[in-house]
Amino acid sequence: MIARIWRGRTAAEHLDTYAEYMQKTGIEGLRATPGNRAALILRREVDGEAEFLVFSLWESWEAIRAFAGERPEVAVYYPEDERFLLEMEREVRHFEVPVAEFA
Repeated sequence: MIARIWRGRTAAEHLDTYAEYMQKTGIEGLRATPGNRAALILRREVDGEAEFLVFSLWESWEAIRAFAGERPEVAVYYPEDERFLLEMEREVRHFEVPVAEFA
C-alpha cells in the first residue's frame, strides 16, 4: 500500500468552505478511482491560516497514476483551488505503508 499526502494552506476564514470544496472535488475524485483504499482531509488553524493535508491510501502505483497521471509526484488541482490557496505546491509526497491496521 502507498500513502499519498498533499498539503495546502488557505486563510483561516476559508476553513470550512475549502474543506467542503475539497470534499466535492478532490475527495470524490480520489474515492472514484479504482485502487483508492481511503481518503481523509486533515486540517488545523495556525497563525491566521488553515493548513490542510489530504491523506489517501492506494493499492499500487498504477492506481495512483490513474488518478494523478503519468507523473504521480505532481499535485492535482481543481478549478477553484486558486481562489482559496495561498500557494500552489507543485509536488505531493508518497510513502510506502508497511503496516496498516484499521478498527
